[in-house]
Amino acid sequence: MNGTATPAVIVVGSGPTGLLLAGDLATAGVRVTLLERRAHHISNLSRAFVLHARALEQLDARGLADGLEALGQPLDRLRLFGRLTVDLAPLPSRFNHLLVLPQYEVEKVLERRAVEAGVDFRYETEMTALSQDAEVVSVEVRTPAGETETLRAAYVVGTDGMRSAVRDAIGLPFPGHSVIRSVVLADVLLDEQPDTLLTVNTVGDAFAFIAPFGDGYYRVIGWNRSRNVSDDEPLELDEVKEIARLALGRDYGMRDARWMSRFHSDERQAPAYRVGRVFLAGDAAHVHTPAGGQGMNTGLQDAANLGWKLAQVVNGHASSALLDTYQAERHPVGRSVLRSSGGIVRLAMAKRPWTLALRSVLTTVLNNVAPARRKAVGRLTGIGYDYAAPRGSHRLTGTRVPDVALQGGRLYEALRGGHFVLITPEAHEEQGARKDRLAVERWASDRRTTVLVRPDGYVAWAADSADAAAIEGALATHVG
Repeated sequence: MNGTATPAVIVVGSGPTGLLLAGDLATAGVRVTLLERRAHHISNLSRAFVLHARALEQLDARGLADGLEALGQPLDRLRLFGRLTVDLAPLPSRFNHLLVLPQYEVEKVLERRAVEAGVDFRYETEMTALSQDAEVVSVEVRTPAGETETLRAAYVVGTDGMRSAVRDAIGLPFPGHSVIRSVVLADVLLDEQPDTLLTVNTVGDAFAFIAPFGDGYYRVIGWNRSRNVSDDEPLELDEVKEIARLALGRDYGMRDARWMSRFHSDERQAPAYRVGRVFLAGDAAHVHTPAGGQGMNTGLQDAANLGWKLAQVVNGHASSALLDTYQAERHPVGRSVLRSSGGIVRLAMAKRPWTLALRSVLTTVLNNVAPARRKAVGRLTGIGYDYAAPRGSHRLTGTRVPDVALQGGRLYEALRGGHFVLITPEAHEEQGARKDRLAVERWASDRRTTVLVRPDGYVAWAADSADAAAIEGALATHVG
């Protein structure tokens, strides 16, 4: 795709959410321009450090997960609140673990994919204004030369973070509040290697987290309730070491900090993820505490949900009504993530007797009651979320499909290229124009259900018994 052609979609912001979305659109043949106000540089100063199972499944459906697995370090259990052990090994996923991997490694592979798919990247290009009518969105930008240019597209997606210029331009509020102030960040060398891959603990008024970058440096995140200062207050390494000693009992010989900063952690969510022809995804739509490591993962799943829907509409295979389902499906998930991450951090920092008692009860329940534990782990890892289905639908409609075995291989291999996948008990040959976006597979088992899987790995339609006419009707409705 050349940079002079009019794009069908403009994506604003080149973080993981924007990169995945732009790559999906370009792979589906949609002309897409990605705007980024920064110069072309993937920073190693990332805050996200873990990939959860559902995000890894989405990356697997794009042929990227195995490469990232080779770069990261798997972790199959977590300890929270000192007594709660979260065992990820029983997860019904190929990725029954956390993958400890800095965000910049994820951005590298997503950017490479987007470039290869033909995304038109515009770096050092800042969006300054946006307007829309019933047919088009006009985006005013400041170019690297300082000139003003107007770009037009059928749709715009803001993936430009917490301080989203796109969200501001469409007049959406971002209600919420700051949960924790003066959180410290530092990238340091350690004289003593921690015993565990992720080191995290809370003692009294202090919290600390240590994770490896993989290049010899470690990211330290810490908070001391008694040190509540503004984000621009100077930060010295001695303060980071003191927080580590309070929370972890030692500072592991922290030295040679290459970067230090403060930030405050907010809980906010836009009331709508769509206004007309403009959408929000990732941190532009929702932000929450780092607890549980769900931020980047939730944004990647926003992109996976929206991308195939935009491609279907832009390419003329579905009506614009399909785009309404993005808000219906992803906004409740964003709200749930806010609650769960906020709950974790509040319980971790519990001080009053009643909150300490609640934490003790919750720990006991999750350690001993399997259904409650499965639900909590499903929400944490993302595999526990399903989407609401229309009344009268088959019981599988809207559910996440695991990486089931097919006669031709694995489901998530069949999903690559942004395909729908029709799984049948008997042979079914697709003859029409859908063949470029529909893979037809048969169960490797003797299962008799016919299932149409959406490109994001959720069930679009299913039937316990279906003839050729029923299958054709479902394909016409969903694949177009």
